[in-house]
Amino acid sequence: MSGNFYCEGVDKAPQRSLFNALGMTKEEMQRPLVGIVSSYNEIVPGHMHIDKLVDAVKLGVAMAGGTPAVFPAIAVCDGIAMGHDGMHYSLVTRDLIADSTECMALAHHFDALVMIPNCDKNVPGLLMAAARINVPTVFVSGGPMLAGHINGKKTSLSSMFEAVGSYAAGTFTQEDVEEYENHACPTCGSCSGMYTANSMNCLTEVLGLGLKGNGTIPAVYSERIQLAKQAGMAVMELYRKNIRPRDILTADAFENALTADMALGCSTNSMLHIPAIANECGIKIDLDMINEISERTPNLCHLAPAGHTYMEDLNEAGGIYAVLNELTKKNLIHTDVMTVTGKTLGENIKGCINKNPELIRPIENPYSETGGIAVLRGNLALDRCVVKCSAVAKEMLIHRGPAKVFNSEEEAIAAITGGKIVKGDVVVIRYEGPAGGPGMREMLSPTSAIAGMGLDKDVALITDGRFSGATRGAAIGHISPEAVNGGTIAYVQDGDMIAIDIPHHTITLEVSDEELEQRKKTTKILVKENLTGYLKRYAKMVSSADKGAIINQVDESNPS
Repeated sequence: MSGNFYCEGVDKAPQRSLFNALGMTKEEMQRPLVGIVSSYNEIVPGHMHIDKLVDAVKLGVAMAGGTPAVFPAIAVCDGIAMGHDGMHYSLVTRDLIADSTECMALAHHFDALVMIPNCDKNVPGLLMAAARINVPTVFVSGGPMLAGHINGKKTSLSSMFEAVGSYAAGTFTQEDVEEYENHACPTCGSCSGMYTANSMNCLTEVLGLGLKGNGTIPAVYSERIQLAKQAGMAVMELYRKNIRPRDILTADAFENALTADMALGCSTNSMLHIPAIANECGIKIDLDMINEISERTPNLCHLAPAGHTYMEDLNEAGGIYAVLNELTKKNLIHTDVMTVTGKTLGENIKGCINKNPELIRPIENPYSETGGIAVLRGNLALDRCVVKCSAVAKEMLIHRGPAKVFNSEEEAIAAITGGKIVKGDVVVIRYEGPAGGPGMREMLSPTSAIAGMGLDKDVALITDGRFSGATRGAAIGHISPEAVNGGTIAYVQDGDMIAIDIPHHTITLEVSDEELEQRKKTTKILVKENLTGYLKRYAKMVSSADKGAIINQVDESNPS
């Protein structure tokens, strides 16, 4: 096995002198240099334990003949940032993480990388970086939190947010809220339902960049530390075989990820992240693919917030490989794609059985014959919008009601908790898109307030912003074009009738074309003028949501 880039030649003597300053031995300099991207910090529960996984990865790399060196990646906790100005800084970190990791990895000429992410934008940001840097890379996440326990039942963060709505509705006391506050999030790890972080960690397994269990082994299990050691050893084998991320992240691999997404009922945020990761590989994901894949893919899992089971339960049922095995029964998965094990996906999942047919429905008996996410189109969303249909009550799959329009999340929350939203309404929250927000804030607080007040089977919410994976109900996001770019959502008025038909993939503002044209002449588009720093740059550069809210879009005429 050859040594690292800096180990030979007089011209590299200055670099070796700096490695001496690090305390590195000559033997270490002669081994491949492996970057360990640590997302450890002390403010995000999903990351507070990652230092232990870093140590385990370093040991695995060293055991397999490499020289590990750690450098950091940032991560925002969406739950802590939720419902205030901090949420403007969540999605925008995805590109910041990708860019800074690219800078560190290429500036220091690492031979291979192990990425250790865990939370919402941290995982896709590092996946984007892996594709961009394209040296042998393995992912090992921090793992999911265990579910909370309240009154003898499992619970999670989504129930915590809904408890606030229940308090506003008068059905919860302050003591009830405190009971949830103290028991909903009992351990470190990414929040315990099929929310965005866990969705992306599970899909990393499907894409082939994570080892078995990456998405489901709980953060507090010792098996997670073993997995980290295995990841360190696996990256050295990838280095020897020269298997790189873009050898793994093929068009078929992305189709597998979208298929598994439908079966698992993943977060709608995956509809932003999968296209953004594919973009780094020169592969275009058109949202029209989503409904095509959904039409042929049954929904097999109803994890929280869609149901009352959690990541720890999915892990015990056989995990992601068991779900993939179910999908192969109808030839829905490309099994010949390469993975970080050096084997094909088909070889990896062989013998991984479904241990709990109540949790992972057999493909012959799914929750529904179609997938967990749908893309809608109509005059209100000319470039499409997205809904997690597996978390929508049957009563709301088709809905028609009057619009209640708000120009910010804060305005909407005040109206919802103030009792101004009634059965049948369609809550419209605009100017929260990628550029208009900026940062496309998640609307977990308003949707949770609606659910907590018992209105989730009667009220729809649409936005050019996005939703947390913890959201349930008729919550339709990613409305494109967004309001700040002159999308139809900018011209909706209170009382306008809006028709939503999720089974037929349509969303319609029942206003004539003539009336819309007149409104466009008289309505002022609201543009935030006081932006500074990173948000100002982001707002100028970001694409629309239907393209993944990306910064560096592939030139389709020259995808290489």
